[in-house]
Amino acid sequence: METINIKTKRDMEFVNITGQVQKIIDESNIENGVCYLYVPHTTAAITINEGADPAVVQDIIEQLNKTVPKFGRYHHLEGNAHAHIKASILGSSQTVIIKNKKLSLGTWQSIFFCEFDGPRNRRVYAQILK
Repeated sequence: METINIKTKRDMEFVNITGQVQKIIDESNIENGVCYLYVPHTTAAITINEGADPAVVQDIIEQLNKTVPKFGRYHHLEGNAHAHIKASILGSSQTVIIKNKKLSLGTWQSIFFCEFDGPRNRRVYAQILK
């Protein structure tokens, strides 16, 4: 298992980690298999979506904020209930097929670490299986 360390800079941001995941695959010597990605944080997530146009990430963030506002009427007393909900919506894991030592992503797809309660030091675990 490998760890990707991420230092987020904002309260809410998407960090493209596709290159870091590909580097782990390059160093693994696995030609074909599966890469499991897991975020061990309750206020962060991981998603795969378009990485070519930053407006897509902006749209996702804006709609999440509209659906789950930061200052809503929540029962959780720590002030970050919105972050827990957003993380639950997007999820804590992703699986990507590896083919010929490359991530089998679509033309426009990228892997994003999603911060909802930053800035913080975060981790993504990557497990590659043959």
